[in-house]
Amino acid sequence: MTTQLFKEKPFQESALWDTMMEKNACTSFTLELTARCNNNCRHCYINLPAGDTTARMQELSVGQIMDIADQAVRMGAIWCTITGGEPLIRPDFAEIYIGLKKKGLLVSVMTNATLVTGELVKLFLRYPPRDIEITVYGVTRETYEAVSRRAGSFNAFMRGLDLLLDAGIKIRLKAIAIRSNLHEIQKIAEFSQLRTKDYYRFDPQIILRIDHDPVRNNEIRNERLTPDEIVALEQSDADRTKALEKNCDKLIMSKLSLAESNHLFQCGAGKEVFNVSPDGMFRLCMSLCHPDCVYDLKTGSLADAWQNFIPKVRDMQSNQKDFLSNCQVCPIINLCLWCPGHAYLETGRLDEMVDYFCRVAHARAKALGYTKGTG
Repeated sequence: MTTQLFKEKPFQESALWDTMMEKNACTSFTLELTARCNNNCRHCYINLPAGDTTARMQELSVGQIMDIADQAVRMGAIWCTITGGEPLIRPDFAEIYIGLKKKGLLVSVMTNATLVTGELVKLFLRYPPRDIEITVYGVTRETYEAVSRRAGSFNAFMRGLDLLLDAGIKIRLKAIAIRSNLHEIQKIAEFSQLRTKDYYRFDPQIILRIDHDPVRNNEIRNERLTPDEIVALEQSDADRTKALEKNCDKLIMSKLSLAESNHLFQCGAGKEVFNVSPDGMFRLCMSLCHPDCVYDLKTGSLADAWQNFIPKVRDMQSNQKDFLSNCQVCPIINLCLWCPGHAYLETGRLDEMVDYFCRVAHARAKALGYTKGTG
């Protein structure tokens, strides 16, 4: 049983993947069908009420989604991840899912499973997904519903999960480790590993709201684990600890080839994948929502966004001295959650330090026995 720490490399057996990476081709995209959700999870960075009329009216139509998918396929995309909010909340989910499958895309679905029905199971059996990824908020009603804040959601989750498992549909389970479920996180791992056999992952860090809602952001901050709690949790997971130790040399950058650069984006955002928000905004990644970093696909083309807009975003630079002398040259930045997108959500700037992320990185570095040059 492995706890996945790093992004999976699909099709490892195929030379096609390496060829696409070398050519910086578009290989996949994430499609947010909606920001609405039937749950009200206290840690979520995007969810809006299921009945939010304004949000529903802003969602892309089936035709608009299919047009974007056609453009993506022409550019080389081979798989798509459907997410939300809760994507199953849309009454036209089946039409969208089938449409994407019939374009030849491998389709993954991220869901809370509470809206899974027998009819949806039949759909997934007829048109198998690449996988269905489900978040486990707790394995008791009290814990699950303390997170989801919706009465009856735990029973709905278990019912949906059992429908998928009984049908033999490939699922993957994951967890968000937050204050409200930390006491149950080991039981969540055991629950998940019994049902997924070869895959389970957890994330101990959560980001702030896309809509900058101050009340919801305060709830998220209250759910965050301390740096010491994050390290203790990771150290208690043997597979995760081994992964950290094995990849220590990759996570700790002793030589920074870009140390003299003031370019903001040193990550892979916009290199092979892209994200489409519920209202059709093209983003280099899910959390990069700065107004200067989004492109409206309703009025432009995917090719223009990919070929012309991405280079402009990735060429963005900073002249802020504090940033350039700290985050930009930090040898342990890969142990941190810092990136321009997250920095903007936290501070309103793309080039601002985030104290919480920094403290987590230093706690991880200390646990790994790496202290040289970390400040």
